Amino acid sequence: MKRLLSGNEAFAQGAYENGVAVASGYPGTPSTEILENLVRYGDVYCEWSPNEKVALEVAAGAAMAGVRAMATMKHVGLNVAADPLMTLSYTGIEGGLVVVVCDDPGMHSSQNEQDSRNYARFAKVPLIEPSDSDEAKRYVGLALEVSERFDTPVILRGTTRISHSKGVVETAPRRRTSGAPHWEKKPQKYLMVPLYARQRRVFVEERLERLVDYAEHLDENKTILRDRRLGVITSGISYQYVEDVFSRESVLKLAMSYPFPRGLIEAFSREVENIIVVEELDGFITDYVRSMGITPLGTDLLPRIGELSPDILEGVKARIFPETAKGPARRAAVVLPAERPAPPRPPVLCPGCPHRSVFYALKKFKPVVIGDIGCYSLGGLKPLESLDTILCMGAGISAAMGVSKSGIDRPVVGILGDSTFFHSGITGLLDIGYNRGNLVIIVLDNRVTAMTGHQENPGTGRTLRGESTFSASIERFASAAGIERIKVFDPYDMKETDRVLEEEIAQEGCSLIISRRPCILRVKSDRTKILRVDSDLCRACGLCLGLGCPALERSSQGEDEWTAYINPTLCTGCGVCSSVCPFDAIGD
Repeated sequence: MKRLLSGNEAFAQGAYENGVAVASGYPGTPSTEILENLVRYGDVYCEWSPNEKVALEVAAGAAMAGVRAMATMKHVGLNVAADPLMTLSYTGIEGGLVVVVCDDPGMHSSQNEQDSRNYARFAKVPLIEPSDSDEAKRYVGLALEVSERFDTPVILRGTTRISHSKGVVETAPRRRTSGAPHWEKKPQKYLMVPLYARQRRVFVEERLERLVDYAEHLDENKTILRDRRLGVITSGISYQYVEDVFSRESVLKLAMSYPFPRGLIEAFSREVENIIVVEELDGFITDYVRSMGITPLGTDLLPRIGELSPDILEGVKARIFPETAKGPARRAAVVLPAERPAPPRPPVLCPGCPHRSVFYALKKFKPVVIGDIGCYSLGGLKPLESLDTILCMGAGISAAMGVSKSGIDRPVVGILGDSTFFHSGITGLLDIGYNRGNLVIIVLDNRVTAMTGHQENPGTGRTLRGESTFSASIERFASAAGIERIKVFDPYDMKETDRVLEEEIAQEGCSLIISRRPCILRVKSDRTKILRVDSDLCRACGLCLGLGCPALERSSQGEDEWTAYINPTLCTGCGVCSSVCPFDAIGD
């Protein structure tokens, strides 16, 4: 049956059809929807793990027990999972193991745009790259077959465009099931103490040689000979752009882009007069082609920052073949006469977001504030501007500890969300308790993994499969880590928020304070309590606008005169703006 599927839906379909029994991951754009779709099939055990390292270790354990398994994550998640990945390359598996990692060129929703292909070379494991939804589905099966044939984990790399673009996919029922789980004691294979690991190190190099030969003859690595003045080597989503712009030129499309098929590349280079390598981000393939003594064209033309696009490749082609350029090298966007470009729309915290009051209050006390990864990262932007740094998940605690230990003469606050706390904040908190930190840690507990689309986490009381489970206690973790000062407050209570922050920032030692209020998108706001501004009382001081709430606007009252105005379609009735108004101009 043919279906229109996104790349993430196709990854899930491929896992289902090809007998994956266990799938684990941590939500992160652009990979989130893979497990959210796979869990609906019912025949696969799926879980949101506390972090990507745990997710890969869960999948690895299942694969060692002989069943097919998959771990999913975004590119920065592979950093977290790198530790088990490196050793899994030595141990290998029993059932197939595929690691689906989705990169984010252009940083649509990420703190960097690293190129995960480098991990394949680093770990010496195969890398497979689909270029559309149909290949995303089929290549899950290919990855599992390669995994089992060569006793290795396999990285299946997507990107934002693969994950979120839709294409026609030929689907089928679950064609196979994993083998029955079993366990055979194999210390030489799985017990990675130096005695055995040295032997497996040799195996890794021998396997790599066998994989090179396999890649040379893999049908999915396609040579398309057309106009031989130029040959384009490409992989993944870049292939789609190449087919759009270099539709008459010869193409070598690499489905398995690591290990590099040296013979295939050499043969292709002999068929064409010139070579260009089209790839996003790092010169992963380009550097290898150069190492072979082949000098590709256009290395100074293709960007190494941001996403590729047909427009960019049009410019590259015009530089290589000036006679083909027609008008501007880059296509102009088509704008109908009645249209106007949309104004910039920076991301903002939602109306009624419980995090807003915490950031607003923090500005009064002027501490150094170390942020973290989540929707609360927006607290660093105007008008709240309360965060000084954002590094990676968990650094809201660990980096804050480092700042406090530097000898700085300002108070230090670390801030992170509940899901991030469970992901990688607990060990940092343990460090603070053990090494006697002097700082305040704020956990913004909105009872969900909000930034990636409201997924469950260990604090929500529900699993990815919809099963009820225990709700992990942040307070008890903190107590176990040696934190003695623990306070919980409602961020909608502005006076209490101010009081708790002021009191704890002034204290010596470490305290953990928890701002606890469910995400406004997960609960029904009290729509009967829509706040309004009394224009007679409003003095246009702008304090309420400093909250950055999308429901708060300026209403013109004449030339150079205005009052605050609350958009009733956006107001959730949280009451925070009323708390900050010094003139009692806001009420219901």
